[in-house]
Amino acid sequence: MRGILKEFKEFAVRGNVIDLAVGVIIGAAFGKIVTSLVNDIIMPPVGKLLGGIDFSQKIINLDPDVKTAGGQNITTLAQANEAGATVIAYGQFINVMIDFIIVAFCIFMLVKGINYLKRKEHAKPEPKKTTKACKYCLSEIPAAATRCSQCTSQLEAEGSNAPA
Repeated sequence: MRGILKEFKEFAVRGNVIDLAVGVIIGAAFGKIVTSLVNDIIMPPVGKLLGGIDFSQKIINLDPDVKTAGGQNITTLAQANEAGATVIAYGQFINVMIDFIIVAFCIFMLVKGINYLKRKEHAKPEPKKTTKACKYCLSEIPAAATRCSQCTSQLEAEGSNAPA
């Protein structure tokens, strides 16, 4: 039993588990923000542009025989919940799809930004060449050499056109 507790402790305090927990908590909070953005900021003007539609209340009633307490037909999700009618809440589904698209786009932009920073961080200057090719025998020789070690040809000095 003691071994299992020790193993669990090692697992629980491992860095990636804590990072995952923090990510889940921040993700849940971000999800609430996006849901509020969609329900309270985006959908009211969209509904207004489409003739005053409240998408969150749009339903397809699967129990037409069930009526509200006042005997009226059920036309909103709130009425269906109150009467206990079975409905397809397609308006809620539209809101959730918009939530998903916004979250997916934000995550895409975050990952794109992180990848950009990683590319910049890992981009190293090309190392200075320490060898060069002899123009006579094409063998690799040290870059500072003035005579080829393979064919013994006299080479031009670095940065000049005249032989050294």
